[in-house]
Amino acid sequence: MPELPDIQVYIEALERRVINQTLRKIRLQNPFLLQTVEPSINQIEGISVNGLRRIGKRIAFGFDDDYWMVLHLMIAGRLQWHTLDGKPPGKRCSAIFEFDNGLVSLTEAGTKKRASLHLLQGVNALETINPGGVEPLEIDNEAFKQALTNNNHTLKRVLTDPRIFSGIGNAYSDEILHSAGLSPIAMTQKLSEQEIKRLFESTRETLKSWTIKLRDECGDHFPEKVTAFRDDMAVHGKFNKPCPVCATPIQRIRYATYETNYCPRCQTNGKVLADRSLSRLLNKDWPRTVEELESATKI
Repeated sequence: MPELPDIQVYIEALERRVINQTLRKIRLQNPFLLQTVEPSINQIEGISVNGLRRIGKRIAFGFDDDYWMVLHLMIAGRLQWHTLDGKPPGKRCSAIFEFDNGLVSLTEAGTKKRASLHLLQGVNALETINPGGVEPLEIDNEAFKQALTNNNHTLKRVLTDPRIFSGIGNAYSDEILHSAGLSPIAMTQKLSEQEIKRLFESTRETLKSWTIKLRDECGDHFPEKVTAFRDDMAVHGKFNKPCPVCATPIQRIRYATYETNYCPRCQTNGKVLADRSLSRLLNKDWPRTVEELESATKI
């Protein structure tokens, strides 16, 4: 799922293309994409875009007359830009947004179509779809601490809860926690002041550095390689690959369709965390320390 850095770069690319441009037509290829009834599509068509903003992991297009078009890409949704004289969008599109100077298409890989489109009018209506999490790049350490410790949950859960922190998901939470040297299952209310400060600084640095990296990678082009799995990530998607800090094999905790990646030496004091499915299967044979893990891989 595109997260804060990815969404920010999407917005910057869209701003260069659609600000002050008229939305001529919306073509819905997936009838289940649109989640609202009022205003209708024909009320949005024919008016100009005057701004864009990020709402969590959503992209909000602001139009004249205080209309808003909000896209949530979910896991597999991606945007593409097509010039009027270029190659037209393919058949996998869930929607096509036709502007004066080009087309924005929304595609979703796979069979599960989870992306959503909301058409709204007024800032109050816009706020109804805001999960309410604080912006991690706009707060100080004290506000970060308050949001973090308001309830006692694991760090992974809190960082990825859109009602607590805005724009952080599965991928960048792994990178943040590795950078901070903290366990994904550490409880928020048991952290020391020093650990909270370290997590605050790592959160800001990780999100800022990845935004810059993605922006530089994209340049003036429209983002095309939007993915949660990148070669230069430290731990996310790196199961069994060496940690870039200590070379210990990266481990994971799997649950449903998600997984948490971490370094047991850098983050959990050498402890291998139980994977819900595999550790139950292996029972006593499940390696519980880095040393046991290394011994098992030598057999």
